[in-house]
Amino acid sequence: ALNNKNYYGQDVTALLNKVLQVISGPDSQYQKEAIRKHLAELPQEGGYVAIFNGKNLDGWKGLVGNPISREKMTPAQLAKAQEKADDAMRAGWSVEDGCLVFNGKGDNLCTDKKYGDFEMYVDWMLDPAGPEADAGVYLRGTPQVQIWDTSRVNVGAQVGSGGLYNNATNMSKPSHVADNKLGEWNSFYIKMVGERVTVVLNGETVVDNVIMENYWDRKQPIPMLEQIELQAHGSKVSYRDIYVNELPTVQPFELSADEKKEGFKVLFDGTSMHSWTGNTKDYVAEDGCIVLYPQNHGGGNLYSKEEYKDFVLRFDFQLTKGANNGLGIRTPMEGDAAYVGMELQILDGEDPIYKDITPYQHHGSVYGIIPAKRGFMKPVGEWNTQEVIAKGNKIKVILNGEVIVDGDIKEATANGTPDKREHPGLFNEKGHIGFLGHGSVVKFKDIRIKDLK
Repeated sequence: ALNNKNYYGQDVTALLNKVLQVISGPDSQYQKEAIRKHLAELPQEGGYVAIFNGKNLDGWKGLVGNPISREKMTPAQLAKAQEKADDAMRAGWSVEDGCLVFNGKGDNLCTDKKYGDFEMYVDWMLDPAGPEADAGVYLRGTPQVQIWDTSRVNVGAQVGSGGLYNNATNMSKPSHVADNKLGEWNSFYIKMVGERVTVVLNGETVVDNVIMENYWDRKQPIPMLEQIELQAHGSKVSYRDIYVNELPTVQPFELSADEKKEGFKVLFDGTSMHSWTGNTKDYVAEDGCIVLYPQNHGGGNLYSKEEYKDFVLRFDFQLTKGANNGLGIRTPMEGDAAYVGMELQILDGEDPIYKDITPYQHHGSVYGIIPAKRGFMKPVGEWNTQEVIAKGNKIKVILNGEVIVDGDIKEATANGTPDKREHPGLFNEKGHIGFLGHGSVVKFKDIRIKDLK
């Protein structure tokens, strides 16, 4: 604990104070001073809390349905179902030698409390007697961080534990096997922020910031607040040392009253990228923003799942020095959006590295077609607000309240494309919205759209 200040909270403080009382030996005075110094520097609020007391099932309950079915129940219906589930829970779950033990009969064990963003530690051990040793941890009531006997090759368990087993689109398997031998204790560190999950198994990262899908309704993002569950899967399993640290949760972006009346809808609310597809590995939801952390000098593209024809799009963006990105509109998901669709440039055009670019390559320009006015971008590191209105052949771009593009793509290409390049998708009737990575860290937030049907 002294080497990691991320370990803090009432339970950590209590353990270190206990060490102060029992530590002895020639160097104990130096160790005590180090512990006291460490305790004084730790935050006084928050931190890890034990959600299993090692003595009984206080703080835990039986499983009732799933998040969707529970939401449909009246308080009276839920209370009645919970009473029945609690009776069943006590037949399958017990405390033995300071461990939570499932005997193989019954259903999941659930926390009384609901959690938003959190990180947790939990140790687990599968019983070699099985049968078919299998378990898991449900996050916000959703399956699951997988636990299984890696020798069960008939069900694919040779990939190892820790994967997001029920993912259908995003990565479901762990990166590698990090399990200890069957019958030995294993340790999970699990972090969940928004819809993204990181899993460290026995000190090795096996899932790195992967989107967890909503198994109960894949058309919806994962619940933002729900219970943690220890899965019952018909075989004996033990858990111990379960600690949770609740993390600050981003409040979802909401439309203004006027935008609601006008018919806008949110494309990104700061918590979930459920409306987007494409490179969801390098484009991540972080602190209320979509942030591109490009790998291999690229970054790829992120696309709206839906297609749009005529629309009003509003968003905020923040550039880093020399940043280059793009806004694809009416574009397919394959090919270079600047040509197979239409790209509106997103660029720190005042950086010296762009001193030789053409007028129709500056920020806001319809790339290669219509140049944008310059001088309205805020300094690097500050947030900019942009609105794009696409209606037929007419494109308008408003940056920080100033119209920088107001043109007609048909008129602009009456004598051929200004950049002398082929733009076969310029007049697409509809297509996806896209953020087009070019190797730079860029942030986007408060993304909303009005379909001009």
